[in-house]
Amino acid sequence: EREMEIEAFNAREYWSVKALLGTPRGQEFEARLVTLAGKKLDKYDIENATQAELAVQAVSSRDLSVQSVEAKPASRNPSAPFMTSTLQQEASRKFGMGARQTMSAAQRLYEAGHITYMRTDGIDMAPEAVTAARDAITDRYGAEYVPGSPRIYKNKAKNAQEAHECIRPTDMTRDAAALKLTDADQRKLYDLIWKRTLACQMESARLERTTVEIGSQDGQVGLRATGQVVLFDGFLRVYEEGRDDDVTEDDDKRLPQIAQGDAMAKRDVTPEQHFTQPPPRYTEATLVKRMEELGIGRPSTYASIVTTIQEREYVTKDKNRLIPE
Repeated sequence: EREMEIEAFNAREYWSVKALLGTPRGQEFEARLVTLAGKKLDKYDIENATQAELAVQAVSSRDLSVQSVEAKPASRNPSAPFMTSTLQQEASRKFGMGARQTMSAAQRLYEAGHITYMRTDGIDMAPEAVTAARDAITDRYGAEYVPGSPRIYKNKAKNAQEAHECIRPTDMTRDAAALKLTDADQRKLYDLIWKRTLACQMESARLERTTVEIGSQDGQVGLRATGQVVLFDGFLRVYEEGRDDDVTEDDDKRLPQIAQGDAMAKRDVTPEQHFTQPPPRYTEATLVKRMEELGIGRPSTYASIVTTIQEREYVTKDKNRLIPE
């Protein structure tokens, strides 16, 4: 089905315009065009190079100043502890490990008594494990990293059986270095599980998100810059979840000090060509995620299903993507 979607896809051309601006204090930052000819731009409004060049001229020919600066508090919460599917997905994202490779390393960690049972769709933690995690956080990072009450996680999947708890270390005081594991896969996987388990019981990260609106006096042109500052790292001190695909986040940029009314110097105004992208082919990680959503397989069979379709040559793997034959 995914391959048919890709084959039927027709790419659509569109353009964006960004400007490198300078503050009165000489600091530089980027902003993107959001208003043209007094109208808010939608993503696909600039359709070709000619329109993009006209937009560049509209920005370049006008004096720009800061219209508003808005800073809002925000927070990020940690992800739930691992179950089988999410462990396979994260090991694939972070280390490029296949489902079978992940489960083989997890099996050995389980047999050695280092982690709980690794075939599970449960994300709840035993009360004593929660207490141990909170104690370990206090010892390593301080009481300010421990929330007032424990975080409780429940699986929302309709077909979840939750016969076992989440995948977690059996001893929260022992990190990967303390175990002195010689096998690289086991060491990486244990470190991942230990950090994720610790993070799931830590305080939220506190952020400040800033939006700066820049415009011309006649209201014909408007640009926007966004950024964020981490005020308190919370769980991010230990762990940040990976992403399935590369994403550029303007929000992650830190903006210089800017005040309403500041005149902006235009260092550079640049058009950028884009094309809409077809849905991506599945990786092992995203296929497992989709199987879980559709109720195909169980935690005990995800790895074997993904392995079998490759061994029988129903699919081939190219640059970590699965292509049907």
